[in-house]
Amino acid sequence: MAQWHYDRLNAQDNAFLLFERGNVRMHVASTNIFDIGPLRSESGGIDFDLVKRATEGSLHLVPRYRQRVHEIPIFKHAVWVDDPHFELDYHVRHTALPRPGSLTQLKKLVARIMAQPLDRKRPLWETWFIEGLEGGDQFAMVTKIHHCMIDGASGVDLANIQFSTSPEPPRLEQPPPFHPRPAPRRLELFLNESRRQAGIPLEIARDFRRFTQETEDLRSEIETRVNALTRLFGMGLRADETPLNGRVGPHRQFDWLSCRLDDLKSMRKGLGCSINDVVLTIVTGAVRHYLLEKGSDVETIEFKVSTPVSVRQEKRRGELGNDVSSWVIALPIDESDPKRQVQIIRETTEELKESNSAIGVQMITQVQEWTPSTLLSLGAQALSGPINTIVTNVPGPQVPLYFHGARLRAIYPAVPLLQGMGLGIALTSYAGTMGIGFNADPDIVPDLERFVTHFKESLARVARVAHVEIGPVSDDINEVQATLD
Repeated sequence: MAQWHYDRLNAQDNAFLLFERGNVRMHVASTNIFDIGPLRSESGGIDFDLVKRATEGSLHLVPRYRQRVHEIPIFKHAVWVDDPHFELDYHVRHTALPRPGSLTQLKKLVARIMAQPLDRKRPLWETWFIEGLEGGDQFAMVTKIHHCMIDGASGVDLANIQFSTSPEPPRLEQPPPFHPRPAPRRLELFLNESRRQAGIPLEIARDFRRFTQETEDLRSEIETRVNALTRLFGMGLRADETPLNGRVGPHRQFDWLSCRLDDLKSMRKGLGCSINDVVLTIVTGAVRHYLLEKGSDVETIEFKVSTPVSVRQEKRRGELGNDVSSWVIALPIDESDPKRQVQIIRETTEELKESNSAIGVQMITQVQEWTPSTLLSLGAQALSGPINTIVTNVPGPQVPLYFHGARLRAIYPAVPLLQGMGLGIALTSYAGTMGIGFNADPDIVPDLERFVTHFKESLARVARVAHVEIGPVSDDINEVQATLD
């Protein structure tokens, strides 16, 4: 029996590795704001030694954090192997703003961190602890994790491992020793993958037989899948050019906002739609006014967004990796009335739900598992385009969380920018608030603050038509939480 060990990436996870070319960075990120609390050191900063011990104590719960990618020769596919040279100090980093550090300075530092690629020779994650924030009572934790390791849904599960619902600092136990398992030789990987590829015809036949046996209404299921693929390819292979799109450069700019989650829930109730419909309507208004400000003809532009849809099964909750499909939606930016915008979006999303449209992308990912070399570009197109931007909304925990006694106040997520995309928008709800992160390429979108302003104004317009009086919408979480506590 072989003594070495490896885990093969599935097709979707491997695609996220292959997407990373040139200036495209395929890590997801999050900026988390904490109260220092019991993590305050004698000098007034954070006790970084304690932070490292706390992080080290949870690594055995997420083995992927001590594994790196290893490429299979010829096949352009990767596997996970244990890193025999794992160094916690490389992944858990400590820095500070010049005191008193402003939110603007913090955003610039976060953007620089996000702009740097992860080192493929090491486990694909970093966590930065940033002190020196104005007031001295809070610090930031910035996480970077490659998308091949994690999607939005599994990211929330990971936070549940790292964080606690108790304000009492947990007792630090001695972590179990790490014994890296040997990695296979390149020849062994090549031979194993060759055998796997040779068995694909039999696997296809077996999967098809299982599909026909387990499907109650075979004709209806086939029609659903054909319609989903037809709609997907009917969206075209290219997105319209807009001032929010262009060739991605090496730099990033990051901004964020917070608002009250109950305000969005009230807007959802008042408009008779989902929270995701409300979010897409707000984005529609922001995009429309930003493009009008740039002199674009919104009557002729088809502005398409990808909104990820988790297909993670309950039995796989807590696992790393990706179980995600997506909807591609054309936003009604030609409409000026928010009521009409939300009506169109609601009708579109209802149709997508009824037609099970997300299965189109999911099917291409499954087929890619069988024939990755021939359908790689097709799968990449389906997963990343034809779109102008990504808008992702991930529900988070609604109870306060703590990192070794330090209370988490805000979560501001960031999605990667795919090629041709100058802006990505991510939202995560947490403890009664909604954190909204705007990741942009400043060479494409040099005035991100203008888009963020349009987003705030659009949120206010949608609230008015929903007859909802909203609280503060601010980049300072303390202003928003002052109306909650």
